[in-house]
Formats: sequence, C-alpha cells, structure tokens
Amino acid sequence: MRDKVMAEEMKKRWDTNSNSYTLIYSAIIVVIVSFLLAFVSQTLKSAQDANVALDKKKQILYSLNIRGLSDEQVSAKYKEVIVADEVINAQGKIIESGSMGGEKDGFALKSADFKAGKLALYICKVNGEEKYVIPVYGMGLWGPISGYIAINADKATVYGAYFNHEGETAGLGAEIKDNAQWQAKFRGRHLFARNSVENVALSVKKLSDLKDPSTQVDAVTGATLTSNGVSDMLHDCLGQYVKFLSDK
Repeated sequence: MRDKVMAEEMKKRWDTNSNSYTLIYSAIIVVIVSFLLAFVSQTLKSAQDANVALDKKKQILYSLNIRGLSDEQVSAKYKEVIVADEVINAQGKIIESGSMGGEKDGFALKSADFKAGKLALYICKVNGEEKYVIPVYGMGLWGPISGYIAINADKATVYGAYFNHEGETAGLGAEIKDNAQWQAKFRGRHLFARNSVENVALSVKKLSDLKDPSTQVDAVTGATLTSNGVSDMLHDCLGQYVKFLSDK
C-alpha cells in the first residue's frame, strides 16, 4: 500500500503535463544551451583574437616592406625583426620596454590608449639596420582608417608605409589599403620640412597642390576626402612622437 502511494506521488511530481515539469524542463534546457553558447563563444573568440593579432603583425611587416609571406612565416618574421614593442609617452620617455617579438606591451595598445597618451613604438631590425614603426589612427570619408609608418634610423625619413580602412569606397578611397604602389610613394619622404623638427610636414596633397615633393605624396585619384583623412592622421599621430623623433 505504501509503495503504491509513493508511486502515485512520484507520478504526480513528474507529470509531463504539469506546470512544474514544464518549468523545470525549460530551466534545464536553458542552462545547457547557455553553457554550450558560452563554450562556443569562448572557442571562437580565441580563434578571432589570434586572427586579429596575425593581421596586425602582417600590417606592421607590410610597413617594413616585407610582404608575400604565409601565416606561419609572418609569425616567425615578426619575432625576427621586432626587437621590442615599447610604450612611450609624448615626452619620448619609455613607459614599458616591451620585448622581442612582443605582443603584450605596445602591440596590445589600441586607439583609445593612444588618446590616453600611451604611444606604441616598435623597434625593429631589418637587414641589420634599425627601423622604427609607429601606428597611426584617423578618420576617412566613411569611417576609421589606420596604418603603420616605418621610419629609418635617422628618425627623419620614411622607410615604408601601410594603411588600412573599414569602409572606404572600392576603387577610390580603398586604394589607401589596396594599392601597394601608392603606399610605396611614401618611401624616402621626409617627416619634417627643412630645418624644422617641431611640426610634422609629411602629408598627402592633390597633384595640383604639391609644393614640396620631399615631404608630400600625391593623393589617391578621385579620393580627396580620404586622402585628406590620411594627411590629418599623419599630422596628428606622428605629431605625438615629435619629442622621440627629434632626439637624435
């Protein structure tokens, strides 16, 4: 009799048509699905973070005129040429010394850190010669633009440049990223006008407005506003490194 009563009680408790069963079942499903989503999200995030880091390394190497490498070669080459990913301030003083092939100091900085006065500086060795790579951030016609400027050991001339964008017009403003020949025009250009190390003179101008070929690069055809954005970006960002660049 007792067993029969208990059986009836259990049947009532686990009645699949009852509200309590529905609530418990739903709660269990929610917990399981949440766990699975969190697991998948974390797994994908790790892969996404790795891809972002790899792309950043490629861009830095592009500015150093190192291109055409496989993903595996990119990681190895980055470790080879990056002596340190320093963090400096506007006075040119080192905040973090970074490390060889570093990814935790200057490499980890974002545009928001730049605005807060933390400046990334990559010390590099290419074919035995010292180079400096400086990240730049700005606005194009349709959205954010960015890039890297590689500077020779003299701290006065450009060794190489690479630019990126998020939404510029294909065939026009997007050429700042897609046109390696246009990027190559920056090589050998001077950062400052003659006899001046106070204001950055490196800029992008329409061909009709070019006055100083030693510091100015011809704008992308049909993309005046994007080109102006690149020019402003160079002036604003490199301007934060003037103390470092003027310290010979």
